[in-house]
Amino acid sequence: MDDARLDHFVVRNGVRCAGAHLIIDIHGGERLDEIEHIEHTLRRCVDAAGATLLHIHLHHFQPTGVSGVAVLAESHISIHTWPEAGYAALDVFMCGNADPDACVPILREAFAARRVAVSELLRGQGV
Repeated sequence: MDDARLDHFVVRNGVRCAGAHLIIDIHGGERLDEIEHIEHTLRRCVDAAGATLLHIHLHHFQPTGVSGVAVLAESHISIHTWPEAGYAALDVFMCGNADPDACVPILREAFAARRVAVSELLRGQGV
């Protein structure tokens, strides 16, 4: 095993893993069709998590909806929105010292969500 790689692995809830992958559902959200707001929100998430932004790519669908990804040195944040339903699906996967949990309150506030559901997967266990 390459020892240089080990510094990016984390221990979360007592489990050694490659990182935490949060599956986040926004229900009753607002501003889910505003691409500039979404980009600003992703940048706020990156900063709050202490992650390193490499690139953001967002696509605005017609008539509505946004899909995109913030590529991070620590992995990624992806978003897919259905503004007409007030729903957004996000994946927040981070390794190393980045804190994916820091994104949840930012997303809740930025989209004025009525409900936020979060599931966690610990990726790379046993590697």
